[in-house]
Amino acid sequence: MEHGGLRVRLATAGDAAGVAAVYAPYVLETAITFETVPPSVEEIRGRIERLSATHAFLVCAAGDAILGYAYTSPHRERAAYRWATDCTVYVARDAQRRGIGRALYTALLPITAARGYVASYAGITQPNRSSVGLHEALGFRALCVYRAVGHKLDAWHDVGWWVRELAPRAAQPPEPGSAPAEAVAAALQAGTALLHRAS
Repeated sequence: MEHGGLRVRLATAGDAAGVAAVYAPYVLETAITFETVPPSVEEIRGRIERLSATHAFLVCAAGDAILGYAYTSPHRERAAYRWATDCTVYVARDAQRRGIGRALYTALLPITAARGYVASYAGITQPNRSSVGLHEALGFRALCVYRAVGHKLDAWHDVGWWVRELAPRAAQPPEPGSAPAEAVAAALQAGTALLHRAS
């Protein structure tokens, strides 16, 4: 694969089928996600459009193929939580250990900060040493563990929570909004550069 064909970019509605294909095995075969039925392509398309409008939804693409994706979403729905986000990253099974997760987060977190969010939280089903290692290498710190909070695949599962601070807490924080185009471009370039160095 040529380096020029591998990049981190903003997701579009046309990526829905590729994102769904990456996600489905995690839903069906693991407790990494607590969803139990793979969402349809239409549902994924709606998620991409909805989250892209308020947060960020990125893909790692090799030409038309989606190798991984990451996004931020509201941490909770009540108004006072609106400066906090949750973050999620998934990499296709046959594309792991190539630095894709790190590259996606390297772009995602600065875009999220540029939108005016102050923190991003990651819930990680335990045990998952590779995911914990990725998040901690990117500056997340451990907060707590919800013991036996979810039941899937005939077992109860713990979920650990990590946080990455994105900005200081101002007494009167500005409302989250759009990110400057130059900040988005720089973040995507930084993520793509990591992919090329790892190849």
